[in-house]
Amino acid sequence: MKRVGFYVRVSQDSQTVENQTQALQEIAERSGWTVVNIFTDQGISGAKGRDQRPGLDALLKAVSRREIDMVAAWSVDRLGRSLGDLVSFLSDLQASGCDLFLHQQAIDTSTPSGRMLFGMLGVFAEFERSMIAARVRAGQERARAKGVRFGRPPMPVSRLKQVERALKSGQSIRAAAKTTGVSTASVQRIKRSMNG
Repeated sequence: MKRVGFYVRVSQDSQTVENQTQALQEIAERSGWTVVNIFTDQGISGAKGRDQRPGLDALLKAVSRREIDMVAAWSVDRLGRSLGDLVSFLSDLQASGCDLFLHQQAIDTSTPSGRMLFGMLGVFAEFERSMIAARVRAGQERARAKGVRFGRPPMPVSRLKQVERALKSGQSIRAAAKTTGVSTASVQRIKRSMNG
C-alpha cells in the first residue's frame, strides 16, 4: 500500500484548495493509495521559497523522515514557478526514495516513462542555468570593455605606503591595520607582496 502525501496550494485567500484535494482523493481511491497527510499552503504564491511556505516545508520534512512514499499534487505549478525549483524539489524527493505524481501533467515518477520525462526536465533546467550564466558573463565582459570596474576600488597609493611603513617599522598585522584604518586581510595581502 503506497503512503501518499498531497500538496495543495492556492495563491489567494479567496480561493479554495477543495477542488485540488477532491480530484487527488478520487485518484488515491482508484489507485489504492493510503493518504497519510494533506499539506496545504493557503494564499501563498508559488514564487515563494520553502521558508515562506509552511505546508511545503512540512511536506519535505515528512519526505526526509520517510513517512510518505509519494507526493501527489494537482499540477506542476502548485509546486513552484520555475523549472529549477521543480528539479530541486524532485532531487529532494529522489534522495529519500519518494515518488511524485502530477495529475494535470499525467506524470508519475514511479513509472519508467515518468522518470524519463523528469530526467529530461532536469536536462532543460541545467541548460537554463548555463544560459543564464553565459548571459551574465557576456554582460560583465561588455561592461569591462566599457571601462566598468568590478569589486572594490584599488587602495590609494598613499594608504598603501602608510601600511608598508607601519609593517617595516615592526608593527604586527593587527597593529598596522588599526593605525592605518585598513582591514587586517588587506594588510596581510600587502605584507605577502612585500615579502614576495
